[in-house]
Parts: sequence; structure tokens; C-alpha cells
Amino acid sequence: MKVGSFVCSCADTCDIDLEAVREGIEGVDVAASSRLLCEDGLPAMEQVIDEYDLDQVIVTCPERRVQRKLERVAEQQGVHPDAVSFVDQREGAGWVHDEAGATAKTARVVNARQAGLEAESPSRTLTRDAGRTVAVVADPDTAAALADDADVTLIADGNEYVDAAAELDDVTVERGRVVDIEGRFGEFEVRLESRVTEDCISCMKCVHEGPDGAVTRYPVDIDPDAPEGAWTDVCPTDAIEMDGTQRTLEFDQIVYPAASRRTRGGRIGFYTAPIDAATISAVRKHLGGIEKPAHLDLEMDVCAAGDSSQPGCNECVEACPHDAVERARIDEVAFHEAACQNCGACTSACPTGATRLREPSNERIAREVEALLRPTDEEGGWLLNRSGSDVESPIVAFVCSEEADDALAEYGRLSAAGKAEVEYPPILPVRVNCTDTVGEAHAMHALACGADGVAIVGCGGDCLHSGPDPKADLVDRLNRASRDLELGERFAFFAPEPDEPGAFVEAISTFAVELEPSPVPAGEHEATGEIDPGRENPPFDSHGWTLESVRAILEHVDPDREVVRGLKDFGRMEVDEGCTLTPTCANLCPTDAIRRDEETATLEFNHERCVNCGTCEEGCVEDVITMRDGLDRSLLPENRDDADDPAWIAVHDGEMRECNNCGKPFTSEGSARKIQSEVGDAVAGLVPGAQGSVFEYCGDCRAQLLYDRGNG
Repeated sequence: MKVGSFVCSCADTCDIDLEAVREGIEGVDVAASSRLLCEDGLPAMEQVIDEYDLDQVIVTCPERRVQRKLERVAEQQGVHPDAVSFVDQREGAGWVHDEAGATAKTARVVNARQAGLEAESPSRTLTRDAGRTVAVVADPDTAAALADDADVTLIADGNEYVDAAAELDDVTVERGRVVDIEGRFGEFEVRLESRVTEDCISCMKCVHEGPDGAVTRYPVDIDPDAPEGAWTDVCPTDAIEMDGTQRTLEFDQIVYPAASRRTRGGRIGFYTAPIDAATISAVRKHLGGIEKPAHLDLEMDVCAAGDSSQPGCNECVEACPHDAVERARIDEVAFHEAACQNCGACTSACPTGATRLREPSNERIAREVEALLRPTDEEGGWLLNRSGSDVESPIVAFVCSEEADDALAEYGRLSAAGKAEVEYPPILPVRVNCTDTVGEAHAMHALACGADGVAIVGCGGDCLHSGPDPKADLVDRLNRASRDLELGERFAFFAPEPDEPGAFVEAISTFAVELEPSPVPAGEHEATGEIDPGRENPPFDSHGWTLESVRAILEHVDPDREVVRGLKDFGRMEVDEGCTLTPTCANLCPTDAIRRDEETATLEFNHERCVNCGTCEEGCVEDVITMRDGLDRSLLPENRDDADDPAWIAVHDGEMRECNNCGKPFTSEGSARKIQSEVGDAVAGLVPGAQGSVFEYCGDCRAQLLYDRGNG
């Protein structure tokens, strides 16, 4: 793969040094520049692509119309349009930073894009078949608009449509008020309640005899508040049911303007107000099913949701804002991939890597962060020489690609147009689908790579996924962890508003000024995303990646605290004296972080593997296990050199009972005494010739004793 980069100053409107940017770009076969690439520079671009036989190009150009023009030029030179990638050197750099900062940032962003493309996941699609049935609740105009394309049912919801202006000849009109809606795209169930059954023949007798305004004509139905009386006996088919009757109808899609959204971002196939042309188009697009990119990689073998009817980790279910994950059983979660809207909430919450975002993958994000912070030469280079740095305080900014990205672009346009004075520190952007994508692993990795700070830049209260203050808890936890690591507070959340650039500029500038230089050098850490080769978890799972990053940080700091708080994916196990050493917790643990040593009668715990799912605590039959949050450095194997097996620590010392006959240890003394106290009287004297009670024999010898007694 031959890669070339092309840098443009947009007719010198971008305050960047083109030559310096070229010198700062690494990992490509050729770096070229032009003051106006889309015009005067096109012939040179064609020549460079042809001369170097490029397969992929990275171009600094944020303007979509111009991007299409450059894609056509590259395609004419044999480069596939999908192999042309664009980065923003203008709105997000040259229009809002000084020349030094904009120059450094542009080169870094090109380097990050190249690193990200190398880790890009191959595309994969999924399909979900569905029918063409659509329920429209109390909206005759929408029902009529869809009738030519779909099998539409208009649910009256207590309304009358005799004089409806909309053309309803091709629409099925159903009586009843909506009680509940369950299901997902392709399998919605609508529960309706009415006072008239399906035996109704629309003879109008109840309409004529009933109280004024209490009975609708089309469809015939009775208001729940209508008074009972003799008029209810006029129905010739006994279709009036004043106590109410319910029925359930099935549909592929639902249009329900008056419904409250179950999720802020809505659900695929379920549409609430406002209903507009875009809604109608979406319904039509989804008729018959959907084909969409597969957003998730699932590896449920490592899921910590629970086992043996014991609930465990529920992070993905609680995190998903789109009803795309559910606890299918008490010990299992299920993903409905067709409903996934690619926010990444479940993936950043999952500690084990059972669910992973395909694009951008964690590995891709890691490589982009490393490229953004990497010096350009062995001496530190012009991009990261802190004695005279072009980026005085390197801040990695995870930027939501939806409203937050648009707001930052608007700031650049306002600045270039002279409508506002906008200049802020050159934060180093990593575009994510939503700030929900960002978890503790991403943030700690940025610190391990030498960032002075981490900014999470999202949509705030307008976020279609998380709602208000989406990352408040995460930022609080991360700052607690960084304080415990003697790094101070290095994380913040920002929600830029398009029409309030001053507020963002002040907030991000204050954040940058208050950051102390990190003691962690840049350019030395490259993540593998793994810790213990014996783990079955995929690389860059949250737990393993976070631990790897903390270990890299600890090479450069010496905190006083042993326990690093704020990291939710790490648990510390405490076991009370009541433990009888049953194997329940070890059998339930999804990460093999607990084991039972029968020879020494000890229960052992592996802190390095524990993801704090709580399954052992929930399933403990004696209720003696307590799990606490936090990464305890003293429990990690590298800090336990004096132990025979440093990854494992005894959390309970017991005593094993040996068989009276064969001498083999077969159960703990605690378990034996507990069982004997519960059923001992019932089996007393069962084997008179035995030396001691039957509870002093292992299973095999006990069976032999009983056999001998029966044949004696």
C-alpha cells in the first residue's frame, strides 16, 4: 500500500506553514502541498499520484463539494474513491489557532489519520427482514401518505374519522386506545383496549342511543368514561363490553406522534413527534427490512453477564440508550444489532470485550492517539519540544462526530468571517461516533502516551444518546484515578454550543492553562491492548487495556496510595469467616479470577483478571463475599515477587476434611459441618459399622459403605 498526503492552505486563508507540515508528516511515501490544491494544484496532484503509483491519499480539505472534486481527480488516476481520506486543516486548525499550533496540529492529524487507516476494520453489513405493515396512531394524514407503499393501519386511539380530510380508502382503521407497545423493528406488538369487540357490525344503534359524544361512529368505540345504562343493551351482536376488552396486533413499524420516547435517540422503526417528510421517507426506506453496516463485534464467550441463573455484569444493558441490548435471561444478555445506532455506549461500558465497536475500533483509536502524541524524531522534534513547543500543553480531545464536531467547525467559520474572535489551544482531536464511545480505557491510554490532559467534547444536554451531562460520572471517576496516581486532575468534559464560541474558548483555555506538564513522556508507549497471555479476552478490552495503560503510567510516577480509585473495571475481593470453601464462586467467575485449592484449603483471588462483575458476590451461598472497586497495586503480580504464584492471593484459609477410609481431602470442614448440622439427624445410624459419621467419608467411600450395608 503506497500512501501520499496532500496539504493545502486554502488560498493562504489557513494560518499554517506548508513546508513545516510536510516535514512533520510521517509514515507516508510522499507528502506534497499547495496553496490552492483544488485549482492550481490539481495538475501537480495528478502527477504525484501517477509518479508514486499511490493506492491511498490523505488530503487536508473539509469542504464536501471540493472533496468530491478531488475524489474524481484521484479516481481518474487509478485511486479508488474509498481510498481518499480527508482531514480538517481549516475550521479546526488554521482558522482558530496561531500558526505554530495550527501547523503542528495539521501534521499530527494527518499522521493520526494514517495510523487509523492502518487499523481500520473491514466493512461488514447485516440485514434484518421485515414486512410492510405499519401502524399509525391517531395521525390520518401520515397514514394516508404511506398507504400507497405500505400496508397501513390507522389506530383510532379514541378519535373519530368519519369526516377526516385525509384519503383513507386504502387504510385499515382500527378501534381502540393504545395501552402498550413492545418489541422491536419487524416484530412490534401493540396492545389495544376498547369497549366494543370485533363482533361489532357498525349498525349505529349504540351511536344513536348512547350519550352524546361518548360513542364514535368510525370506528365504532365507546369512551371509557361513558356511563353505563340501558343503552348498552341495544347492540344486536352483544359487541359492547363496558369493562373493556383487549387485543394485540402485530406490526413491522410504528408511527406514534404522541408517544414519549423510550430512548432519546429513538428506536429504529418506532417514530414519535415531530412527524415530517424525513419520517415518511424513513418508514418507506425500512419497508421489507433493512441493510446496514454492522456496528458491533460480539464475542459472548467472554461475557460476564452471569452464569447458572446468577446475574452478573449488567453494564451494557444499563448503558445502551437505544433499547438494543436486553437481559434476555437472568444470566444472559442479548444484542439486537439491527437496533444499534453506533454510539458505542455498550462497548465502552463492557469490561471484558464481549462487545466491541467496529469503527472506530479501540485499536484504531489507540493508534490515532499514539500518532497525535508521537515526537517526530529521536530528540523530540519540532512537534513536541516542550522548551519551545508548538503545542505547549498536548491535550487529546475525543470529539463527538455529531453536534460537537459541527459546533467546532462553526467556530472556525465565524472566526474566518470576522464574526467572532475565536482562538483556543490546539487540542488534538480524535473523532468518535459519540462521547459514549469513550471509557476509562481510552482516557487512561491517552495519559500513558504522554498527554497533559484529556478533553471529552460532546453534545451535552442535546445528546441524542446519553442525555444531559453524559460524561459527568466518567470524568469524576477519571480525575479521582489521576489524583490517586499523583497526576492531579487531567480530565474534563466540554459541550460547545454553535452560537457561543466564547464560552468554549474560555473553558478549554482555562483547562489547558491549569494543566501541569505530565511526567509521562510522549512517544514511548505503544499499546498492545493485552495483559495476561492466558486470558481469553480479545485485545483492547476495557479491563486489560486500562491495566496496561496504568502500568505504563506507573513507570514514571510513584504514588503514595496503593489503591487507585475511580476505575470501575477492577474489583477487590473480601471474604468473611463464614466461608465454607464451596466451589460456587470459582465456578461462576467468568474471568477465572477465583480458584479453590483443595490441598491447602484456601480460596485464591487473581486481581489482575477480575473485572468487578459481581457474579461471585451475588452467587455466594453463604453471603460472605464483598467486592470493592479500585485497582490495588499491591495485588498485582509485579509487586508480589516474594510469592510462589504472584498473580494469586489467598482471600480465605480453611481446612479440608480427609476421608476416614482413603485419606483423600474431599470437602472443606466448614461445608461438612454445615451439611451435618442440617441433615445429620436424618442420616444418623445409616451405616452402623462405619468409623464415625457418613460425613467423614468421601463420595466414593460413602457409596461403598452404603452398598456393603445393603448387601450385608
